[in-house]
Amino acid sequence: MKITGLNLDIIWKNKTANFEVIERELQDQEADLFLLPEMFSSGFCMDASEVSDRNQESLEFLKKMSEEKNAAFCGSAPVGDGGKFYNRMYFVQPNSQVDFYDKRHLFSFSGEDKVYTPGKERVIVNYKGFRILLQVCYDLRFPVFARNNNDYDAILYVANWPEKRVGAWEHLLKARAIENLSFVFGLNRIGTDGNNLLYQESSHCFFADGKEISQKNENLVTAELNIEELKDFRNHFQFLNDRDSFEILD
Repeated sequence: MKITGLNLDIIWKNKTANFEVIERELQDQEADLFLLPEMFSSGFCMDASEVSDRNQESLEFLKKMSEEKNAAFCGSAPVGDGGKFYNRMYFVQPNSQVDFYDKRHLFSFSGEDKVYTPGKERVIVNYKGFRILLQVCYDLRFPVFARNNNDYDAILYVANWPEKRVGAWEHLLKARAIENLSFVFGLNRIGTDGNNLLYQESSHCFFADGKEISQKNENLVTAELNIEELKDFRNHFQFLNDRDSFEILD
């Protein structure tokens, strides 16, 4: 499975402009799955009443792109639903199937927890022979929630992770791959947001042994995921069999 992520310099609070940039950047690209950053339509913004989707604008855009490219599209957007706001990660397949995950760990340092409602459930999507766990940015710091119970093969992280803390982002992505014997693709945004936070290019895909397998060309990050290679690695190193049992109560 080929995944292509777009290192997007998200235009602050401007859905239409961001949609146009994404279409232009991906116009000549082919992949099985295209990955977009956290809050790709607005930037990581706490003005939820202003930027959130109330008519599923971001989802409709992903559906449109998925149909045109005959590929899956994945990314998160601020969404208003039932009188609450969510940082919602969509996974749209070309057969029109839509799965979504609401970010569980909200970034209290920025006040995200005061604006958005946390999700409760882990979400694993089946696509092209892979079981894929959906995760958003700050979730990366909490390994218990992402622990592999032999129920997934790859994790997708989409993020707005600032340059000043990017070392943690890169180390933790590799750690999640190694400890869970899984592919991990982490896509971060680039540029400067409306709060003057800087974001450097720091998107990566790691194999289960921590080896980077992504290639970069301008704003695109691409990786080929081979499920048979992963199965062989897991059969040889059966570390997951020794994992601790636990239950998340909240």
